[in-house]
Parts: sequence; structure tokens; C-alpha cells
Amino acid sequence: MDNTMTALTAETRSMHLEIAGFQSQISGLDHRVVAVESQVALQTDRDQELLHLCSKLTDLEDRSRRNNIRFLGFPEGIEGTDILSYLRDTLPKLADTTFEPPLEFQRAHRLGLKRQNEKTALAQS
Repeated sequence: MDNTMTALTAETRSMHLEIAGFQSQISGLDHRVVAVESQVALQTDRDQELLHLCSKLTDLEDRSRRNNIRFLGFPEGIEGTDILSYLRDTLPKLADTTFEPPLEFQRAHRLGLKRQNEKTALAQS
């Protein structure tokens, strides 16, 4: 009987040690899960911010295109070195009018591939 009690006591201690090991592992896993959940929440916030910024960028790009004017049919090089001055001088003549207030452009440049000595001129007001 004494041997049986000793064996049971030893087995119980062994089980307690295993349970303590499992508890330690579970505690470690719990900390890791909390850390991962925190990172997932942070990434979710970043994803939402990225979507917001992409939407805002798209809106700003669309708004910047609203004031663009395309002029077709100007031969390559006809504007010389200053396309802005060329447009300010030529457009009133082509429209056969004077613009009051005078035309204002922020910038102008050529677009597109060279096709039969003509390119698109783009101006932003």
C-alpha cells in the first residue's frame, strides 16, 4: 500500500509539473496573441488611412485636371521657346476677340507622340 501511495504521489507531482508547463506555454501564447491582435488593429487603421489618402489623392488629381484645356493642331515648334506667351498672343487672334481680364495660364506644355508634325498643347488656367 505504501508503494502505491508513493507511486500515486509521484504521478500527481509529475502531472502538476506538466500542468504548470502547459500553463506557462498558454501564458506565453496568450501574450503573443495579444501582440498579434494589437498589430492587426494597427495595420487595419493604417489600411483605412491608406484608403482615405488614396481617395483624397484621386480627388485632388481629378480637381487638378478640371482646369486643363487641350489645344489641337498646333504644328511642332511654332510656339518657339515660350509656349505661354504664344498661347496668350495667339488665342485672342484665333477667337477674334480680346479677353478681359487677359488670359492667365499657370503652365503649358506639349503632350503625346509626334504625329505628322503636330502635337497637342496643354494649358492649365
